[in-house]
Amino acid sequence: MTIVKDPSDAPLRAYLGYGLKRAFNTIQTDLNETLRPHGLRMISFSALSLIGAHERLRQSKLAELLTIEPPNLVVILDELERAGLIEKTRAMADRRAYEISLTAEGTKVLARARKDVEGHDRRMTRAINAEDRAALVRMLEQVERQGSREHD
Repeated sequence: MTIVKDPSDAPLRAYLGYGLKRAFNTIQTDLNETLRPHGLRMISFSALSLIGAHERLRQSKLAELLTIEPPNLVVILDELERAGLIEKTRAMADRRAYEISLTAEGTKVLARARKDVEGHDRRMTRAINAEDRAALVRMLEQVERQGSREHD
């Protein structure tokens, strides 16, 4: 067995998933630092953004959009509700379901956080021109769509 003095991750760099994971780790670290002053994390910012974009969003639909299990969403929503950023009300059409809305404070926090997240996005992609960035977004969407299909 040969002992390598300076091991590297070169054998993994050819794999798309490994590259995506490394990029995601970098993005997530910076984004969480960006959101910390707002009392948010990546997942809570994502939830607030979707709630703000869809009036009276059903809790079940939000879980679907975020691709997380409903019990995990409950923890996130409880956190946002305790912070006074959202309110949950029973759906009129189905009293078993909850609809979620931003509070006035939630709207303010989301607006401030969104500006900082836009700065984060610019930082993370400053070495990529606009055309390549748009192509990257399209390619990631293609990978996501392909991944949701059955395995060959």
